[in-house]
Amino acid sequence: MSEIILKNGEILTIRRAAPSDAEALLSYLKIVGGESDNLLFGAEGVAYAIEQERDLLGKLAEAKTSAMFIGTVGDRVVSVVNLNAPTRARTAHTSEIGVSVLRSYWNQGVASAMLEHLVAFARSTGILKVIHLSVRCDNVRAVHVYEKLGFVHIGTYERYMQIDGAFIDVFLMNLYL
Repeated sequence: MSEIILKNGEILTIRRAAPSDAEALLSYLKIVGGESDNLLFGAEGVAYAIEQERDLLGKLAEAKTSAMFIGTVGDRVVSVVNLNAPTRARTAHTSEIGVSVLRSYWNQGVASAMLEHLVAFARSTGILKVIHLSVRCDNVRAVHVYEKLGFVHIGTYERYMQIDGAFIDVFLMNLYL
């Protein structure tokens, strides 16, 4: 667990997600999904029942190379980052991340703090060597955060997303540990 003072003076607490967070997480995902088109889901959130989410969080809490971290201000979930690594020997050194932040906490340093925490976790495994992500090409602020953390562009996935009939390209980015 770590605490960071945000630009607005509030304290962000970052900790590993636990099965007991399932309900709060599912509620958070519906809210954050409805605030932005930058995520792979909308206001519907993710299609997990609370028990499924608990099971997932239980597995992630014990995993050596995969994890989910929650950022809270007080009792409110304001950000989530996750890292998923395959278990097959040939690709076990790779991982993929996702990050989300409530709109009211954009530009407060939340994403940077959460990602720095996640990268530190990835380094601590001694196994992970590559962190991969995809980000909308037009999400300039997010691209800047990733570049600041050392992520490099490795390509563009054209027409990766489709929202309201419009195709959206994403940058593919890697961080080499």
